[in-house]
Amino acid sequence: MPHDDNLTIDDLSGKRAVVTGASDGIGLGIATRLAGAGADVVMPVRNARKGEVAAAKIREQHPDAKLTLEQLDLSSLASVAALGQKLCAEGAAIHVLVNNAGVMTPPDRQTTADGFELQFGTNHLGHFALTAHLLPLLRAGRARVTSQTSVAARSGTINWDDLNWEHSYDGMAAYRQSKIAVGLFGLELSRRSAAAGWGITSNISHPGVAPTNLLAARPEVGRAKDTVGVRLIRWFSARGLLVGTVDSAKQPALMAATSAQARDGAFYGPQWPGHVGGPPGEQKLWKPLRDNEGAARLWTVSEKLTGATFASE
Repeated sequence: MPHDDNLTIDDLSGKRAVVTGASDGIGLGIATRLAGAGADVVMPVRNARKGEVAAAKIREQHPDAKLTLEQLDLSSLASVAALGQKLCAEGAAIHVLVNNAGVMTPPDRQTTADGFELQFGTNHLGHFALTAHLLPLLRAGRARVTSQTSVAARSGTINWDDLNWEHSYDGMAAYRQSKIAVGLFGLELSRRSAAAGWGITSNISHPGVAPTNLLAARPEVGRAKDTVGVRLIRWFSARGLLVGTVDSAKQPALMAATSAQARDGAFYGPQWPGHVGGPPGEQKLWKPLRDNEGAARLWTVSEKLTGATFASE
């Protein structure tokens, strides 16, 4: 099977990039390519040891890679605020932010440190708050922000009456909500930046379907062994059928985050039928992501829930 990592990235020397979820899978691949292009890559990780292993892997390919490991638990607003405060105190402008990390379908309902449903709180609210805290640095770098949604966002809705799924919990429906929210946030950030003159461009991407660790054994979220789904995905991926690989899955986000042709407010994903695999490109927004009114409402709700605001001055 041919290697899928064929996206050309321009020289990023002198640029600073922040990639969440960079300790494994797609995030590690994104961080590796950015570092290889010369970027100073900040890797916020929850597990320091895992982050050190990931950094070592990057340096195996790029011995001169400029990497900084930082502590971040997206399921804790205090942790998010602490990282934002630390980076803002350092004062280095950020040129690329890839909101990539995520958690998927824990078998039972779990909550974040702040009491939010785990997927909504981590995938959306954590990234919303992080972006808000980093706003001064993003403005200073006239940054490109790319937020990673999912094929799950093709359907579903925001459960406005019960955002935290305290009643009739459905893990997949909650995951869809979280990834619709990520997409709506990325698109609303584009509109608000343009209206307020922040100088930030924002777009969204999705990786298609690939054999990452989202559905693998994750004891920390209560999943003791791999799901049937991830075993099937690995089988198809290894044979080059239907779905993508970890290499191909990182390319839409890389295109969205680094290409001079990538448009503000646009959506990037794999181009095979069904958008589950193949080379990256721009695609039409799925119906749940075209809800501009819902995006504005979500922004207001997210500011209230997180206490993080996007100052316009």
